[in-house]
Amino acid sequence: MPGENNGNGTTAPGISLTGETPWRTITIGETLAPIVETTVPFDLVKPKYEASKEYRYTKGTWSWIIKMDDNTTFPVQKQYIDFSASMGYETVLVDALWDTQIGRDKIAELAAYGTQKGVGLYLWYNSNGYWNDAPQGPRGLMDNAAIRRKEMAWMNSIGIKGIKVDFFGGDKQVTMKLYEDILTDANDFGIMVIFHGCTLPRGWERMYPNFASSEAVLASENLHFGQQSCDNEAINAATHTFIRNTVGSMDFGGSALNKFYNSDNIANKGSKRMTSDVFALATSVLFQSGVQHFALAPNNLHDAPDWAIKFMKEVPTVWDEVRFLDGYPGRYVLLARRKGAKWYIAGINAENKTLRTKLKLDMFSSGTAINYYTDDDQLNGKVNTLKINKNKELEIKIPRNGGIVIIN
Repeated sequence: MPGENNGNGTTAPGISLTGETPWRTITIGETLAPIVETTVPFDLVKPKYEASKEYRYTKGTWSWIIKMDDNTTFPVQKQYIDFSASMGYETVLVDALWDTQIGRDKIAELAAYGTQKGVGLYLWYNSNGYWNDAPQGPRGLMDNAAIRRKEMAWMNSIGIKGIKVDFFGGDKQVTMKLYEDILTDANDFGIMVIFHGCTLPRGWERMYPNFASSEAVLASENLHFGQQSCDNEAINAATHTFIRNTVGSMDFGGSALNKFYNSDNIANKGSKRMTSDVFALATSVLFQSGVQHFALAPNNLHDAPDWAIKFMKEVPTVWDEVRFLDGYPGRYVLLARRKGAKWYIAGINAENKTLRTKLKLDMFSSGTAINYYTDDDQLNGKVNTLKINKNKELEIKIPRNGGIVIIN
């Protein structure tokens, strides 16, 4: 659209001959399964370059989703490094304004402290050039190749693991080129990349070996910003699984265990989470992203159920197989993902009535012991150990805004 990038840049794409145009695909099926399970976005693209190193997909935490701008400070980020270490996570995302509220020398100190704890840093950057007047910093560092590469050399020298680049202005050709330029330069310095406020990825996991994830969805920040998003969380989550997340990695930044979106989890301050703790666990499986920075907070170590913290410590972010089991966009979803020999089956319910159905669990042998996470009608969660019966069937019940998780 002409108005993208504040009106800068042409809407007419150019190509040198001979050239290649991108694939355009439509995935169809007699059921929803081939749409949810499709790999077409990855099958039709080729790697653009070799990885400069072996990149690691990770789990991590970030303070911003709960504590917002004012807490992008040295003490809070150090606390979150300790929190990630206690969870067995490998990264922390330091969000906007670190350049002024922490400073480069202190970021280097944080990175060194994180290394001692086995926790690396992702740093937030504004994508902006002349087309973007978003005020959050660091600004003016990602749009110019010489400046960008100097910045990435500094990051490499202090051991930064990745960057999160935000506020892209549209899908004009000049903007699409900026995505690729950031990725290729970052690969030269061994840095992984998350994009935020951005376009959908289109097979980028395969095209760019250091691409980690893209937001490209109304993500968890909206849960903090307004109660309406919390009221509609289940409806949206039961939609993303069928639509946005079928395309590629989705950097949602969710699975909050705080009851309230504020620094101290204080009642009646800020927006209130309407979904259950089991729902939060389920979305960590339903929402696929190679790198996950979850909306957990240090206070969850003492105010969240032990079984929920244990689960969040162990859940993978990279999967070997996905199976759609049942559901419909905006209503409910039941999905299975496999990592090695271990299956995670997750379900959530957005309907105004309790979901009652029977699950066929052919991925398990009869007699297999499973951990079964469920909610009661008041959304109080618990975990039980069951054995799969000879019919490999399980009757399930999920209340509105609740969830289930099954793992072997």
